[in-house]
Amino acid sequence: MSAEGGTKAIVAALAANLGIAASKMVAFAFTGSSSMLAESIHSMADSGNQGLLLIGGKRSRRERTQQHQFGYGRERYFYAFVVAVVLFTVGAVFSLYEGYHKISHPEEVKAPGWAFGVLIVAIVMEIFSFRTAIVESNRVRGDQSWWAFIRRAKAPELPVVLLEDLAALIGLLLALFGVSMAVVTGDGIWDGIGTVAIGVLLAVVATILAIETKSLLIGEGVTPEHERAIAEALESVEQVDRLIHMRTEYLGPDELLIAAKIAVNHDDTAADVARGIDAAEAKIRERFPEAKLIYLEPALDEAAGRAPAGSAAPNLEKD
Repeated sequence: MSAEGGTKAIVAALAANLGIAASKMVAFAFTGSSSMLAESIHSMADSGNQGLLLIGGKRSRRERTQQHQFGYGRERYFYAFVVAVVLFTVGAVFSLYEGYHKISHPEEVKAPGWAFGVLIVAIVMEIFSFRTAIVESNRVRGDQSWWAFIRRAKAPELPVVLLEDLAALIGLLLALFGVSMAVVTGDGIWDGIGTVAIGVLLAVVATILAIETKSLLIGEGVTPEHERAIAEALESVEQVDRLIHMRTEYLGPDELLIAAKIAVNHDDTAADVARGIDAAEAKIRERFPEAKLIYLEPALDEAAGRAPAGSAAPNLEKD
């Protein structure tokens, strides 16, 4: 994923959310609507989240140290996980509490014109932010479905911004529904219902983000398709008889670690094996530029028969 594209989407979302949060808070002051208050907190939480993503991106670029010898690439995963926690605790929990309070003690929505005006302007601004996230995501998404992109993306920023913007748009529509029903019926309970719906929405999005970023934080390898491609690159080198086993892990969105044990012919000299390892690394990096760390362990091929090229890639058994 392009770090530049992720940063552009974050900045666009941050600018939109800061303006939206301020306008929603003004509308809440005039209307007393809990839906507007919940949306204000939602936008402020989103603004803080985008700030966290920018901090994570900056800190992940620090040089490696003796204590952190593989660098700080996972900082981006950590801050994305914090975003999910903030979205749940600040956004979802507050909205659910405020909605329950409003349903228990409904109040009339005052000066609804302010709410309608702010919500319409906010929807337009969120559409702009969401469009930016979609455009930047399409540059790297390829032919994947949107759900597959969110599940498989190794860079967390774009999936986080996409889900936040989508939740923001749906939340605005829910707030618009709640305020509209409260005005039409004269029953403030609808305002509370809209607020609870916003809280449930944020809880669902936060849960999805937490599950996906936790997986990245623990450590994910390449997809089975990419694993086969790496195996084929290794086995295409003359000095490599076959791949015995392999492990892969993303140390950060832009840094892939590959460790593999390869079988070589017992008649090859050390110089031949070294040239083969260099050639294999070059082939892998040609296909996967993010493969910054490649460790290949040569071993004599003592197998009775050779496995077909690429078939050994998924093998995770010890040898």
